[in-house]
Amino acid sequence: MKMPPFFVFNPAPAAVTIRDLKNRAVFLDRDGTLIEEREYLKDLKQVAFYPGAIGGLEKLRDAGFKLFLVTNQSGVGRGYFTLEDVQRVHDHIADELARSGVNFEKIYFAPEHPDQPSRGRKPSPQFLFDARDGFGIDLAQSHMIGDKLIDLECGWNAGVKKSILVRTGYGTKVERDSPGEIRRAVCVDSLSEAAEWIFRQEESGFANFRER
Repeated sequence: MKMPPFFVFNPAPAAVTIRDLKNRAVFLDRDGTLIEEREYLKDLKQVAFYPGAIGGLEKLRDAGFKLFLVTNQSGVGRGYFTLEDVQRVHDHIADELARSGVNFEKIYFAPEHPDQPSRGRKPSPQFLFDARDGFGIDLAQSHMIGDKLIDLECGWNAGVKKSILVRTGYGTKVERDSPGEIRRAVCVDSLSEAAEWIFRQEESGFANFRER
């Protein structure tokens, strides 16, 4: 059974406060965004971060953003690998990021087959709502980064400030094939460029805030 689409009303953002600046987050897709796309990845030897990706996360960390990973892992539901395999990959990613002082507040993943019911499988916004409720995240001051339309929709459905499409992974194909659907998104070449775009926007917004 396929999950129905989600429709969430996204009201105009309220004025930025100091509290908002401390509760912003960036939600990231995994395969094709943070690490190179591999078909149903389970081998740690195939984990490869995109150039500049870790540096981009460092920039977001230094700007005060909390970081979350949100990924669909239907290979579990399809029987291609196990929950333990997914955990090993995530532990490896966490260990590599820790070398640069970067960490995810939490890694959310949906292991279900696309035809199975799932509360968190993107484009469902449920994991972002879980982060909001569990970590006090202000979604209206947060961002979603991914290489697929479902990543962008996940962010929009949760009411994030901006969904950003990277041209790594499937991103170039999505940009080419779905121009109408992605017109609300920002399109950049990589996670590193997405981090730079967010940083510039936040720098500008914070400067305006200080002038009030």
